[in-house]
Amino acid sequence: METLHELMAETCRILAHPARIRILHLLASGPCEVGTIALALGVSQPNASQHLAVLRGAGLVEAGRDGREVFYRLSDPGVLDACDAMAAVMRRRLARIADLSARLAGDAEPRGGGPADGRGPGAPLPRSA
Repeated sequence: METLHELMAETCRILAHPARIRILHLLASGPCEVGTIALALGVSQPNASQHLAVLRGAGLVEAGRDGREVFYRLSDPGVLDACDAMAAVMRRRLARIADLSARLAGDAEPRGGGPADGRGPGAPLPRSA
């Protein structure tokens, strides 16, 4: 049996592609069919289908049929909380890098806003594309 850390690492590997994260955020607004997802991402329908198959295989999205159309939806919207947490980590990291760069360039004022201003490291990602 895999440990929780191994399962978490596998999920992170699945989410390592930006298109898959974009798909999750798109599905946050409700179920979509593959053509709509492909159009929103600016990729081919086969490419979107490949990403959806990976996400479905990982249990992150589910498919349902409505007539001839197959619609995809989030299996657990909590996955977006994990994405938002990672985005906050990345924003803080980028703010630290910007501050260091500014100091090295002789600029004494730190750059970037804080979490309270809505633009800073703690600001969540938008949940839809």
